[in-house]
Amino acid sequence: MSSSLPPTETIVLGGGCFWCTEAVFDRVQGVVDVESGYCNGQTVNPSYEQVCTGRTGHAEVVKVQFDPAIISLREILEIFFVVHDPTTLNRQGNDVGTQYRSGIYVTDDAQKQVAQEVIREIEASKTYGSAVVTEVAPLANYSTAEAYHQDYFLNNPNQGYCAFVVGPKVEKFQKTFASRVKG
Repeated sequence: MSSSLPPTETIVLGGGCFWCTEAVFDRVQGVVDVESGYCNGQTVNPSYEQVCTGRTGHAEVVKVQFDPAIISLREILEIFFVVHDPTTLNRQGNDVGTQYRSGIYVTDDAQKQVAQEVIREIEASKTYGSAVVTEVAPLANYSTAEAYHQDYFLNNPNQGYCAFVVGPKVEKFQKTFASRVKG
């Protein structure tokens, strides 16, 4: 008798540095797996060094696999929009370049529709006081980031960037979405 795994969905999100985004989604109830990677650029299987030049066209992203019976795509996106600034073009804090753009990379029309609805609601609420510049685009040319980028915050919590940039984003998530933090 074989046990079947619960059906999961996957969405790819670019919210600036993937270390920050991965650290948050690793802690979200209903998220099964988070993988740092690169997408929507021209180079096939680029290296981190290549992506950092800004010349490959890739975004630093996380592939978030989640159980829709526990958390919906809408809720995933609501968390995403709270833990990064969707109003700064090609920038998150001191991280500047097209690789740090805000993006939702979809695999079907249903994901695209949910993403566009959430963005419209945020814009209508004037939550940010500025226009949302998050791109919604079909997922293309995805590749997994190097092994040392996976679980980076978990493995390097005292590294400077982690302590001063990633840590506060994780704390913001845990405070704002306390009911969604893994137990």
